[in-house]
Amino acid sequence: MANSTMKMVRRLVFQMIGSLLLSMIGLFVLQSVFDRIVGIALRYPSLHLFDLVNTFGGARVILPLVFGFLMILFMVLFNLRRYLYLSKMLRSIGSVSSGRSRETVPVQQNNELTELAIRINELALRLQNSLEEERRAEQTKNELITNVSHDLRTPLTSLMGYLELVDQDRYRDEVELRQYIAIAHEKAVRLNELIRDLFDYTRMRNEQLPFQLQPVDLAELAGQLLTEYRLSLLEQGMEGRLSRSSSPLVVYGDAGKLIRVFENLLSNAMQYGKIGKYIDIAVRREGRLAVAEVINYGEPIPLVDLPYVFDRFYRVEKSRNEHTGGSGLGLAIAKGIVEQHGGAIEVESDGQRTVFRFRLPLTEIELKKS
Repeated sequence: MANSTMKMVRRLVFQMIGSLLLSMIGLFVLQSVFDRIVGIALRYPSLHLFDLVNTFGGARVILPLVFGFLMILFMVLFNLRRYLYLSKMLRSIGSVSSGRSRETVPVQQNNELTELAIRINELALRLQNSLEEERRAEQTKNELITNVSHDLRTPLTSLMGYLELVDQDRYRDEVELRQYIAIAHEKAVRLNELIRDLFDYTRMRNEQLPFQLQPVDLAELAGQLLTEYRLSLLEQGMEGRLSRSSSPLVVYGDAGKLIRVFENLLSNAMQYGKIGKYIDIAVRREGRLAVAEVINYGEPIPLVDLPYVFDRFYRVEKSRNEHTGGSGLGLAIAKGIVEQHGGAIEVESDGQRTVFRFRLPLTEIELKKS
């Protein structure tokens, strides 16, 4: 701002000095012409030039006015290009203010108006980005409402249906009653999981998900979790295998949230990797990072879907069936937790295997050991 002000002051001083010099030159020329006419009149009286000389003599009285007029004229001429440029800018600003924010102010010349045009274009770009973000937020909100309504309605409808059968005693015997209650309980659990995922995802997006940070051995965490999932894997006809370094891989994080990451990745692998029979978890060190991989050998993720698997509510299979897919929030939650721990997560998939890989920074204590 100060630099622009100095430029304007210097430009104004130069214009005033230039106008003063040109005005003085103009007066000098007029004076020279007058003196020349007086000389000719004295030398050649027969030409009767004294009337003209007297006229010029009277004009000397208004020379200060002539001088002022010349200064104003030269100042206007000096600024004519700037006035025309300012007119263009005003037209462009009018277009931007009327909502056509994609239009820009022409950037010409090299003066303070040029800097003003650049600033106006930056403002118009921010306005455009703000409007686009607002439109995306509105679209996201509408999609969120639609998807949540669909995902919550499906188990809720089933739950209400079976409870209604029980309430109206529409069952043959106690075996069927217990079957209805078991199904209702399963739907209630499903509903609770959906609400939990939605709540956690919303809090994570608003950076309100509480973290209790402490040193966590990522390799030990993966081993414990795989042990806990042993029976669930057997029920699915699968087997879990662990590959880890012999030394601890300590990261600074929230153990509960990191378990959630592993659980979401394991659930995803169990859902889509049944054909491959195995799920491998590999934990290793990579420079200053701890790297964890969850690998399944089922159907590959199509190449067109890979960039979107961490988007909320995105499913590789497009039918929103609770038996063929989860809430669509699990991978989005995993991504958010990893990123809030200062890490990154990625996926790769081919005909042989699908790998979900995330990296977390090791603690300084762990780094000093190496």
